[in-house]
Amino acid sequence: MTDRARTYRVALYPGDGIGPEVTDAAVTVLAAAKDKHQPFDLEFARFDWGIPHFEKHGRVAPEDFLSTLRGFDAIFLGAVGWPARLPDHITLTPLIRLRQAFDLYACVRPARTFDGVRGPLRREEPIDLVVVRENSEGEYVDNGGALAVNTPHEVALQTAVHTRRGVERILRFSFELARTRRRRLAMITKSNAQRYAYVLWDRLLVEIAAQFEDVAVEKLHIDAATLELVRRPHTFDVVVGSNLFGDILSDLTGGITGSLGLNPSANLNPERRFPSLFEPVHGSAPDIAGKGIANPTAAVLSAAMMLDWLGEAAAATDVRAAVERALAAGNLTPDVGGALTTTQMTEAIVRQLE
Repeated sequence: MTDRARTYRVALYPGDGIGPEVTDAAVTVLAAAKDKHQPFDLEFARFDWGIPHFEKHGRVAPEDFLSTLRGFDAIFLGAVGWPARLPDHITLTPLIRLRQAFDLYACVRPARTFDGVRGPLRREEPIDLVVVRENSEGEYVDNGGALAVNTPHEVALQTAVHTRRGVERILRFSFELARTRRRRLAMITKSNAQRYAYVLWDRLLVEIAAQFEDVAVEKLHIDAATLELVRRPHTFDVVVGSNLFGDILSDLTGGITGSLGLNPSANLNPERRFPSLFEPVHGSAPDIAGKGIANPTAAVLSAAMMLDWLGEAAAATDVRAAVERALAAGNLTPDVGGALTTTQMTEAIVRQLE
């Protein structure tokens, strides 16, 4: 926060594909929320990094992008990637570096059903869960190498890293989150096949669960979890897993609730030593980029999570309520069976907010 009371500096990293479109939508809603809930203010700085920056400079982001972002109160990301123009492992590099350098170890991804939005499941119970993804280590650490590349004997090695510190803190974070919700926690593992890494997760779950006896605990292997999230999604509350498992399951939860265009996320440094990052779960969707039909809901709800994190709970609650009312009134984009443009959906949310 700057010296002016309740003025927050937010870095915008719109990125690629539909990223700039949904970022603009989120900023529009944030501006309306700010006007309604003065005296807090938001100062935005936009950084047009991504594929256009790579095509000009040979890098997705400047070498010093981490030091540039370090002084902000929060970072808002649209989306990154456009495989036809640049391989994903290159465009994703700044985001992974951000998560690790700023120790954004708690990736929080809510998924819920909304009145007015039909999902793919025959369900009687509403879905309201949160996937918590360990975001700093696991399978996404750049730890490996390749031998004899482009020969018949090529070998690729990719080694996951799971530490006691990393697993303990994400489990503890998840238990604390469950205490604020329905006091249920499911940990996703694969210890029947990964006998070192996920046995560590199993052991630490037992240790930490003893300190949270008021939270009901369930442990599922990743293959069983994918089945149960389709079969009985309404029974889940907080779902915690490794970097890879959390990434995969959060896409599944977007599918069972209606669309990835509805799902927000926060990449948090709970100790607040660095700025946290907020982004919709969906990708850059190059196939619809520039058509003006991207669903801005996930970006807007990510902006609400950012407001909560900044301490503006009343504004965050209003934004979420406006989204709910807009969807319930039949304001839908094509991904959820409607025909509204990105701009029209954004305007519908702002009307409900006002």
